[in-house]
Amino acid sequence: MYFGVLTISDSVSQGTRVDTAGNWLCEHCALIGMVERKWVADEVDHIVAALQTWVDQGVEIILTTGGTGLGPRDVTPEATRLVLHKEVPGIAEALRQASLAYTPYAMLSRGLAGISGATLIVNLPGSPRAVEQLYPLLEPIFAHARSLLAGQTSHEK
Repeated sequence: MYFGVLTISDSVSQGTRVDTAGNWLCEHCALIGMVERKWVADEVDHIVAALQTWVDQGVEIILTTGGTGLGPRDVTPEATRLVLHKEVPGIAEALRQASLAYTPYAMLSRGLAGISGATLIVNLPGSPRAVEQLYPLLEPIFAHARSLLAGQTSHEK
């Protein structure tokens, strides 16, 4: 599997904060595939460019971390929507539902999930704890999503 982990954070991209959530994601994605890594500021154009580059390069699954809240600089969902061809709302709904077991603040998450070409893109929160709690929910769907996006859509009985 070919992953991209994109951390969206002004402070991480400027080198003033350690990317704990992104580091954790990279570590775990590397257990099941190859991982590309980028950091960008909370700017729509930077996010779109990073996502589109990876889609064009054939990255199969892009996980973003950060920029999904209510803050004035939180623009990850808006940028992601510009790259998506189809949304996959069930993923974002499941992530918010699972996160509610840990915090009522999960209702404030605006993360999206969807596809662009043959790439699945999932927005995760910037909280390292949330990433650690939610990644296990995602990992079991990666192989099936990759197969579906590659056109392997037959249903066995």
